This record gives sequence, C-alpha cells and structure tokens, in this order.
Amino acid sequence: MKSTAHEALERAAREHEKFLWGLCYRMTGVAADADELVQETYARALTSPPGRPEEVRPWLTRVAMNLARDRLRRRKREGYAGPWLPSPVDTGDEVVPSVEAELPGGGTTEGRYELLESVSFAFLLALEVLTPRQRAVLLMRDVFDYSVREVGECLGMSETNVKVTHHRARQAMETYDRARCVPTRALQERTREALMGFLGALASGDVAAAEALLAEPVRALTDGGGETYAARVPVVGMKRVSLFYRRVQQMRGAPDVLELRMLNGMPAVVAEWRESRPGTPSRVVLRVDIDAAGRITEVHSVQASRKLVGLCPSPSGGLG
Repeated sequence: MKSTAHEALERAAREHEKFLWGLCYRMTGVAADADELVQETYARALTSPPGRPEEVRPWLTRVAMNLARDRLRRRKREGYAGPWLPSPVDTGDEVVPSVEAELPGGGTTEGRYELLESVSFAFLLALEVLTPRQRAVLLMRDVFDYSVREVGECLGMSETNVKVTHHRARQAMETYDRARCVPTRALQERTREALMGFLGALASGDVAAAEALLAEPVRALTDGGGETYAARVPVVGMKRVSLFYRRVQQMRGAPDVLELRMLNGMPAVVAEWRESRPGTPSRVVLRVDIDAAGRITEVHSVQASRKLVGLCPSPSGGLG
C-alpha cells in the first residue's frame, strides 16, 4: 500500500515533470540529459521526500537545478569532440512549445525572453558563454520570471549575489540581445524558404544558386559527438560551405526520408538513411539561421545519436 508521501510525489511527478524538464533542457541544451536529470530528481525525492505539499515544487526545482549545474560543469570540464550544438526537440507549430507546462489556472511562466525563443538554437548557443551559475540565474529570472528572493532560495545564494550574477549574465548576453531570435511566423517562413532553397540547389547541382543563398561569411557547424565523420572545426565562407555540403551529399547519397519539422521553434529537416556505412550517421537534423536579407548565416548539422534521441518518431513518410 502506497504511503501518503509517495502518492503526493506521484502527483507532483505528473504536475511538474514538464516544468522541470524545461528547466533542465535549457540548462544543459541536451534532451537526453534533461530526461536523466528529471528521473534523478524524482529518485532523490523518493529517498528523502520533501515535507508539506506546498514545498514539493520548490524542493524539486532546487534539486533539479543543482543536478543540472553539476552536469553542465562536467561537460565543460571534460570538453567535447568538435563543435557542440544543442539537441533538437519537437516544438510543434504553437506559440508555446508542447514541452512546456501550464501553470494552475492556465497560462505559463514568461519573462524577458519568450518560452519559444528560449529553446531556439540561437538562444541555447548564446547561453554557452555563461557559467553554470550565471546560466541558472538568467534562466530563472529572465525566462521563468522568478523573483530575486526565489532564485536565491533555490540556488543557495544571497539576494545581492543573485543580482550581481544576473547583471553579469545579461552583460554576457548583449551580443545575442542585439539580434534576438524570436520565432515569429514571418521568420519561420523565411527560414523555411532559405533552407529548402539551399537543399534544392544542392540536389540539382546548381552551385551558383546554393551560394546565392549564403551570407558572407557563413559558418557550418557539424555535431557528430565524436562518433561519426564530421568537421571538427567550423567551416567558414560561402564557397567552402557550399563545397562541404556538396561533398557530403556525394558521399552519403540522397536520404530515404527527408522531412520538414518544426524543431526548437524553427523549421528544420530530418534526413534518414535506411542503410549507412560505418562512421556515417543514419539520421541527421539540418537547420539554418538567416540574416535580415534572408541569406543563410549558419548551417547546423546535428548527427550525434545522443542528441537525436529526444525527437518524436516521424509521423509521415517525409518529403521524398
């Protein structure tokens, strides 16, 4: 027979799981890490349950954030093989991503940065310049709209320290803030056009058309996680990026499935091969960022298997 504490914890798991997952995903940028951190948070709660019902959410949040900070510190200490990119997650076609939790009575937490913006690749990559503590404070203050006092209680910091850390975190985000990536319908559509135009030009062998869609200097980042053939440094420059993807296409051949998905608030393509040679991925997510003129400034290719486990199964046969 289940105890009252255990039943309360199970209810908390249902009520707060999405919220905790969203915190952990933004802290680490990796969906698989967020899954593990939420499970570890509940495992600790089962071992040493929080007290009164109203203390459950703050307690779970505190544990999850501390675990996430430890995970982030370990990743930065150990380093990463090649460029690091966030793991793509399905956000659907709504203003509020499906991975977000609603508060009692409806609505969501919303601060300086919108919820959808705060899972964009541009935002998650900008967070990488912050220390784990700065990242935690910025997310809690500017995304989830926690008060200074609440942040201090959660992270074990004085209110003065929270304010100083928050100020430094905002300073470090100034470059991002000058050109924020807010996933509006217009930006999503222009990004889709650039992405599909670039892929179409590559498929047809139209080098001039492919290069015309690229800004100068464009960068291409490939996250293979050390398990697949991938460029270990960014590929920079219009001609180099175009040549790089032409060679990748020649080496891999056309994918068996090519599907346009809304990932992290922006259009992206999921490509799948039923058969792949050793060192080549069977699944890749390709996405782009664009400038005000609609030209591609960055191309991101995510192919590390751990980064792709959070994607929902394909609901259709794709584009081809």
